[in-house]
Amino acid sequence: MTASPAPLPAALSSAVHGGAPFALLARDDASVEVLTGSVVDVPLLGDIPLHDADGRAREVLALVPFRQVVERGFVCHDDAAPLRCLVVEDHATVSRDEVLRTLPTTEIPLGGAGFDIPDEEYADIVRRVIADEIGRGEGANFVIRRDFTATVEVDPVTAGLTWFRALLEHERGAYWTFLVVTPGHVAVGASPEAHVSARGGVVTMNPISGTFRHPAGGATVETLTEFLSSTKETEELFMVVDEELKMMSAVCSDGGRITGPHLKEMSRLTHTEYMLRGRSTMDPREILRETMFAPTVTGSPMQNACTVIARHERSPRGYYSGVAALFTPHGRDDAAGGAGHDLDAPILIRTAYLEDGRLRVPVGATLVRHSDPYGEVGETHGKAAGVLGALGAVDRDAPAAALDEDAPTAQPRLLADDERVATLLAARNERLASFWLNPQDSPAAVGRSAVGAGRSAVVVDAEDRFTTMLAHQLRHLGFDVTIVPWTDADPAAIDVADLVVSGPGPGDPRDPDSARLARMRAVVDARMSSGRALLAVCLSHQILADRLGIDLAPLAAPHQGLQKEVDVFGQPASIGFYNTFTARVEPGTATLGATEIAADPVSGDVYALRGPGYATIQGHLESILSRDGLETLERLVRHALDTAPSAAPVAAR
Repeated sequence: MTASPAPLPAALSSAVHGGAPFALLARDDASVEVLTGSVVDVPLLGDIPLHDADGRAREVLALVPFRQVVERGFVCHDDAAPLRCLVVEDHATVSRDEVLRTLPTTEIPLGGAGFDIPDEEYADIVRRVIADEIGRGEGANFVIRRDFTATVEVDPVTAGLTWFRALLEHERGAYWTFLVVTPGHVAVGASPEAHVSARGGVVTMNPISGTFRHPAGGATVETLTEFLSSTKETEELFMVVDEELKMMSAVCSDGGRITGPHLKEMSRLTHTEYMLRGRSTMDPREILRETMFAPTVTGSPMQNACTVIARHERSPRGYYSGVAALFTPHGRDDAAGGAGHDLDAPILIRTAYLEDGRLRVPVGATLVRHSDPYGEVGETHGKAAGVLGALGAVDRDAPAAALDEDAPTAQPRLLADDERVATLLAARNERLASFWLNPQDSPAAVGRSAVGAGRSAVVVDAEDRFTTMLAHQLRHLGFDVTIVPWTDADPAAIDVADLVVSGPGPGDPRDPDSARLARMRAVVDARMSSGRALLAVCLSHQILADRLGIDLAPLAAPHQGLQKEVDVFGQPASIGFYNTFTARVEPGTATLGATEIAADPVSGDVYALRGPGYATIQGHLESILSRDGLETLERLVRHALDTAPSAAPVAAR
């Protein structure tokens, strides 16, 4: 190995020279954790070996590849990348200053360095995704990656230590800076984003989106202001918050609350972020499974995002967009009565991988309806720059913690501390639903009768987990709720529920060949025929409209993550929309037989329908973009229940 500037601390020397797999983790500003142990590859998240043969809890660091989405039935380019577990046998701590002083600094030569997909080709991919995927209703946003690649002839451990030291010195704002060395594989990175953590029964997720590339000379309040005022960047963040709230609603009994937004300031980039928190008693491995993977690196809705990624990416992702998951015994019993674990899992982004002399740095851009192809090309360059600077592929920034010699105790001033920036950030929440921002008081707590008290509801999931948020809101309204995937939604079996909610999903509602859409039509048809209470949302709203003979048409521009003020049967409501298709009537049409129609007075686009025993909504009342979502949901549900044949009025029950 290349000689280090000074002798390594004992714990670090033992890890580097001991021949066993090891990891270095910098999770705070003062120290670096040194983990050594043995490696076990397992097929499933549930197989991560958190306990030994005698049932004793042990610490495990798992590298979870993107291919693990197959556990949830999602598609991918399957490279069989292993779910690699470092079973920790020794965990020591070394000061950050010692690590910086002793790790190697020798430049690592790179051969044949460059992106595997040229800029112009990547811009073409962006155009195709906007036109063929977002433009055809396949989803709201998608992340498509490309890789910076090179050859490396230096010893991989030396290269990894050198790059880890450079990231530790030059990058700031990372959630984890890390190096993981296992047989035949080195991963080193500075991830800005915590995907999910679980400590003491509290689950936290940290959606980060919106990317401000610092101009020459660094970021200023003035240059940041334009970014914070950007509709594209703001909506991009709101969409990923919605997507992660879907996951939180699946794992947390209280659905999750939002705090923020905040700035995530790094050496070359600044991002915007929210924090989501809720309570859960799930096994941390199951929490990890239910939150695979972050929409900030995949897209939404998640299942279809995986399909779109497989269509447009040319090769498997490996560990990119997976997670590094540290399971640490906490000494408290878990729900099953055994020794439980805390979970800390950052997303594997801004990471370099070295295997068989080949270096790979994957990066991706979030593509939305407003995306500019060349702007997204620039975003991939900006995201790669922090890691590439550490690798010596581009010029490095000044050390993140560099101080003015005349003021040795000074710290770099954060842009978030500026009052103008704080005001712009706070203003974003004025657009959002208070239900997800504030304590979620039950109807009884605020003096209202619970519309669902003593009633059951079945929510049919058409491959959009907005249904988990809908279910959470329905439980808040008093319903006993079951979510059923469309594949299991037998119309006769679910008809026993007091309320059926036919949910949203991707795709063209006119598609005659989709088994999923055929099943959703059957659900709507059966419920309408039975005369029992039905609420149809988004895609299902379009299906019901088509059943009534109302025309369906693509929108001129997709409404993905769009907030609109609309009239819903005489009451104005601020609603979030995620649709590419619409039901459309002649402007001014207010009824069709027994059906009332709430539509745009100019375009005729139908926002809602209601009739005997049914109600529909084109928008997503569960979205954070729906300021009036819960109230509108309650009104529509109450109408469906009250007007269903032979139903007693809700208020009388």
